[in-house]
Amino acid sequence: MTPRWERRSAPRFDVSRLLLRLFGWRIVGTFPSIPKAVIVVAPHTSNWDFIIGLLAKFALGLHVTFLGKHTLFRGPLGVWMRYLGGMPVDRSQPGDTVARVAAAVQDADEMLVAIAPEGTRRAAAGWKLGFYRIAHGAGVPVVPVAIDGKRKEIRIGDAVPLTGEVAADFAALAAYFVGAHGVRPAGAAPVRPL
Repeated sequence: MTPRWERRSAPRFDVSRLLLRLFGWRIVGTFPSIPKAVIVVAPHTSNWDFIIGLLAKFALGLHVTFLGKHTLFRGPLGVWMRYLGGMPVDRSQPGDTVARVAAAVQDADEMLVAIAPEGTRRAAAGWKLGFYRIAHGAGVPVVPVAIDGKRKEIRIGDAVPLTGEVAADFAALAAYFVGAHGVRPAGAAPVRPL
């Protein structure tokens, strides 16, 4: 079955493509034709990552659910964030979030979930395992997407099926992020599990 996002007509997304071009960004690669996946977007070093990511989502015509800290989902901003596909995450209860999102992905016919694996814009020692547990728990692949601020590229990788061997799976994912500099390069975290 062709995923719903692939059945949309391209002209509706020309405005987002134009805005990306005006900002000097380009999309490299094509999104895999799969109905369900966890999309790992890294490095996450700036608030601009969100804007660039939204423009890429709309330019590609993807229906993507993204995770964001629960404080962003209060009041009018919360209505807008949910409209864009946001799902609030209370970081004080991470286990609940992993189980809830994995169940939602598993139960859905089509669902793409985007996650910044560092869990913060600040410099981090590595990636948190929440995205991995969600994908493995739901039985879906991970699609790596690198935001390279130096080259102004959004690079889309192939779907990576997880084996359950964390070290091997991280090594496979790391290959997609080689040379990717965040919008604020000093904050980029190495691709290794925390």
